[in-house]
Amino acid sequence: MSGIICRIASSTTLFLFSIQAYTQDTLSISISQADSIFLKNSFYLLSASMNVEAERAQVLQAKLYPNPVFTADLNAYDPEHKKAFHVGQQGQKGFQVEQLILLGGKRKAEIEMAKTNTAIAEITLQQIARNLKYQLHSSLYSLGLQESLLKKYDQQLSLLDNLLSAYQTQVDKGNIALKELVRLKGAYLKLNNDRSELLNEHFGTQAILQKILQVQDIIRFEFSEADLMEYIKPVSLEDLKATAMANRPDLLILQQQSLLAQQYLQYQKKLAVPDINLFSSYDQNSGAFRNQVNAGFSIPLPLWNRNQGNIKAAQFKLQETEYQVKAMHNEVNSEIQNAYARYIQHVSEYKKATHMYNQDFELVYNGMTDNFQKRNVSIVEFTDFFENYSEALTELTRIKTQLVTAAEELNMLTGKDLY
Repeated sequence: MSGIICRIASSTTLFLFSIQAYTQDTLSISISQADSIFLKNSFYLLSASMNVEAERAQVLQAKLYPNPVFTADLNAYDPEHKKAFHVGQQGQKGFQVEQLILLGGKRKAEIEMAKTNTAIAEITLQQIARNLKYQLHSSLYSLGLQESLLKKYDQQLSLLDNLLSAYQTQVDKGNIALKELVRLKGAYLKLNNDRSELLNEHFGTQAILQKILQVQDIIRFEFSEADLMEYIKPVSLEDLKATAMANRPDLLILQQQSLLAQQYLQYQKKLAVPDINLFSSYDQNSGAFRNQVNAGFSIPLPLWNRNQGNIKAAQFKLQETEYQVKAMHNEVNSEIQNAYARYIQHVSEYKKATHMYNQDFELVYNGMTDNFQKRNVSIVEFTDFFENYSEALTELTRIKTQLVTAAEELNMLTGKDLY
């Protein structure tokens, strides 16, 4: 067992050394600084913004008129005079210019649909930004709280290292029973295992933040207890629901899609109105007159195809989106209600925990440690207290993390920064 502890202590020291070397290039940031880096560096946002620009280009395209069509009819072979490409004064050639005139407001309808698609792309960009921001803020506080707990673990392990060395000496001299040393080693092993699990979570959180911020430096998050208190603000459930109905991106996207379905139905109805094709032509020799100039128009007769099928399909598509909007309203209300209940629960837990964990808690810990070293406290009492103290630190970290996550979830679900 002694060899195991020595190897653990040695590996821990080496691991800490490697971490120090690994963290030479660190990025210490606050929430506002992280948001600034995120908005500047995120390729996810840049990608979504390109989609917005593409949809804006479609608005430009919808505003353009159809191009005129120029047709040239040239003689290839004159069998009477046995000439190829006989297009001179005695030959034959004809020209025609056509222009399609859109009727029924089709062009205006296409422009409106293109604008709605642009609005959907813009809201989608907001949705991506808000989802990533939720993950960013939650991960930042998780990282900061993990680092704080790791420091506490390191302090406790250092204390146990010293105690183990002293106890090993006393056991070797026969002054202390071996079972007391074994119990102390058990407390060390458990705490070291908890630290290893937390360290793995810490590295995972680092990877998430580096991915969101598009940086390679090791991130250190700077925050205070006052920053955590900013997540505790009174807000009513009805206000949260109203805010979500007005600001939540996925709901706004669905509403825009419903509008687009309405515009598409109107567009299909307008397509039933036939367009006019105007033309003017010149004919050198093949017409009723020499050098004949004609003008005319063509228009399809809507006898059988009046776009009935597409109009009917567009009507069903509109009903589909209307049902989806209603379903989304119910889903938003349910999500807000459950998230609000979780938030209230975590606020209550946070207030109770921070009230219980105060300066007296640390004083008791220091007192127990001093009395144990003076042999005024038994090994059983000390290890029980030590393990309970470690569990309390872990629980406090969990409570703080869940408070931030619950508040940031409300920010995401309502589509507005409430906290």
